[in-house]
Parts: sequence; structure tokens; C-alpha cells
Amino acid sequence: MSTLLEKHIVELLQERNEKAISLLYEHYGDTLYGVAFKVLRDEELAQDVLQESFVKIWKKSDSYDATKAKLFTWLFRITRNSAIDKLRSVKTKTDKEIQINVSDVYSLGVNSTKPELMDVRENLEKIEPKYQIVLDALFFQGMTQQEASEELDIPLGTIKSRLKIGLRELKKIYGASMLITLLLSIIS
Repeated sequence: MSTLLEKHIVELLQERNEKAISLLYEHYGDTLYGVAFKVLRDEELAQDVLQESFVKIWKKSDSYDATKAKLFTWLFRITRNSAIDKLRSVKTKTDKEIQINVSDVYSLGVNSTKPELMDVRENLEKIEPKYQIVLDALFFQGMTQQEASEELDIPLGTIKSRLKIGLRELKKIYGASMLITLLLSIIS
């Protein structure tokens, strides 16, 4: 998308012009739907989240600050956070519907909870803060390397270096095979 069109959309949003929503949907709708679908893995819920996101975007349009984030980054965060909220609410509802007499509830056992991974935050604090920040952004906040670079105002090359060094430091704590298990559990 051209920066001129993006600037025009931002101006329309700030003027509370409804044409902004049409332009946003036209230019970002499919991508934002993809973001919601990736989190939820359900077409109907992703459509609901997309609609809810556009309502939030409209309501929060005056809070957008181009000096803090690009328009797409702002839209992405609203959509992703809405999808995560929806996922949590669906999961909570499902959890409440589980009945106590379902035998599978009792078969979870220690091996399925991976107690060795329950101290991730604590062990993350053992490495230097500059690596903690990058790992937190990439693995716990779900940012891409480019988004982390923009959000943290750190060059992309530095993000990549700090990721590599941070993972090396965690490998010393967890060992290679446990680090892989750890990363897979965080990103899935």
C-alpha cells in the first residue's frame, strides 16, 4: 500500500469519515482476517473477530499515533488482541462446560504438564535484559522480527543477533532438546 493512500486513510479515520472503514476493509480486510484465523483456526470466529476489530478500530481511531506505529502494525495488534481475547473466552466457556465425571480429566498426569517448562519466565530473567526484551517480544508477544524491530526501535540486524545470543543463553539453562520443546510450547 502506498504511503499516500495510508496517510489518506489515517486522515479519514481522524475525521471520523466512514469512508475510512471501507478503505481499510478493502485494503487490509483479507490480511486481518488471516491474522484472526491464524489465532482462532475457525472461519466463523475469525469473521466475528474481524468485525469486532473494525468496530474497535473505528472507536479507537483518535488514539492512532503514526509516530508510534505504522497503520498496519496498529491494525494488526487490535485484530490479534481481539482474536486472543475471543480464543480465551471460547476456551473459558468450553472449560466451564467440562463435566466432572469425564474420565479424561483425570488422565492428565505429570508428563503432560511438562513441569520443567513452568519456570520459563524465571529463567528468562537470568539472561541479560537486552536479550530478554527481544525474546519476550518474539515469543510471548508474538511479534515478527520486523515488528519487534519497529516496536523496540532496534535495528533488525540487532534483533536477529540478540535472538541468536538469547537462545544460546537459554540453551545453556535448558539444554538443546528441552529448548526446542520450550520454543514449540510457547509458539503453539
